[in-house]
Amino acid sequence: MSDLTFSEPQSHIDHFDRLPDSILLLIFNRIGDVKALGRCCVVSRRFHSLVPQVDNVVVRVDCVISDDDSSSSSLSAPAISCSSDKSRNPFSNLFRFVFGGIVKPLQLFTQLLNPKRPASSSSASSALLLSEDSDAEHGGGGGGGGVTHHSPTQVLKNFNEIRFLRIELPSGELGIEDGVLLKWRADFGSTLDDCVILGASAVFRSPAYAAAADAAAACGTGEDNGSIPDSFYTNGGLKLRVVWTISSLIAASARHYLLQPIISEHKTLDNLVLTDADGQGVLCMNREQLEELRVKPLSASSASKRTQVPALNMRLWYAPHLELPDGMVLKGATLVAIRPSDQSVPAMSKKEVSDVSWVSTAFEEPYGTAAKMLVKRRTYCLEMNSF
Repeated sequence: MSDLTFSEPQSHIDHFDRLPDSILLLIFNRIGDVKALGRCCVVSRRFHSLVPQVDNVVVRVDCVISDDDSSSSSLSAPAISCSSDKSRNPFSNLFRFVFGGIVKPLQLFTQLLNPKRPASSSSASSALLLSEDSDAEHGGGGGGGGVTHHSPTQVLKNFNEIRFLRIELPSGELGIEDGVLLKWRADFGSTLDDCVILGASAVFRSPAYAAAADAAAACGTGEDNGSIPDSFYTNGGLKLRVVWTISSLIAASARHYLLQPIISEHKTLDNLVLTDADGQGVLCMNREQLEELRVKPLSASSASKRTQVPALNMRLWYAPHLELPDGMVLKGATLVAIRPSDQSVPAMSKKEVSDVSWVSTAFEEPYGTAAKMLVKRRTYCLEMNSF
């Protein structure tokens, strides 16, 4: 024991103090998540001063208000609809699908995100909520706290240098049956610039494909010459694709309407993405489109709470069965490319199959491959009035 020596305890060294601000900002930008950044703010005064300089922010919305009579000062459990709630609507009854599964949820969706509010709360996005456990935030274990809710506009107001912003809704707006594919991507400026929609009535793996193809052949529908079969027009296939198209456009224009306060407040934005946890829809805006919205008045309906969609030209590609290289099979695969008429004529009519990169690159894999395969097929042109 006589050989043991003891030294005086060294003073605490905060190694973060040795890191330059640029390194800390790089770390914070990698974190991105606005809730995690909020917790970083309370660690130290230095962190508190650096976090507002972060330029890459991700906001994950937890809930939306589901009672248009509820106020921001009184949020109870029945007034909140969380990510686990999604409607599922059977496709066997087209009438029910159109009027029960799409129109009403979309009307409700715009009401949920834009409820009647007191005069002091005018933000259109204030009904999108991020929840935070007050006890957990402050390290407490008692029951005196609770869950507080903040809108993305409120959460982002202290960030001064945001360049890249991603907002994620808890789920897609369109209730669809399991096994059905419906994805869309829309680019907006002050109004719709373009939209691409990919849908399929069923998705399965190739072992089931042979049986499905044999069944189709037995029914006389197995021949695929690149044209849309007559049954597509008589069995409700076309009507269903019209529903998909209109529903996706309404969802996209409702999302765009909600972004106005954030875009107006954050002049440094270079890229803005509003998506959902289901990966159903993606709304994108680049720097030029963001600036266009700031300087050009938005054409919107205060009653519907969404951006007005102009007259459109559409191109449609269809395949009864589309087998992808990875073995995935899309039944009734449909791709729709949409642009406003003033952009589409004559530009859209002159585009050849080899000049549709904006369509074929709209989706991540494996759906990007599906889009590339579909644009090689026969093209059908349609028009739609503004709404």
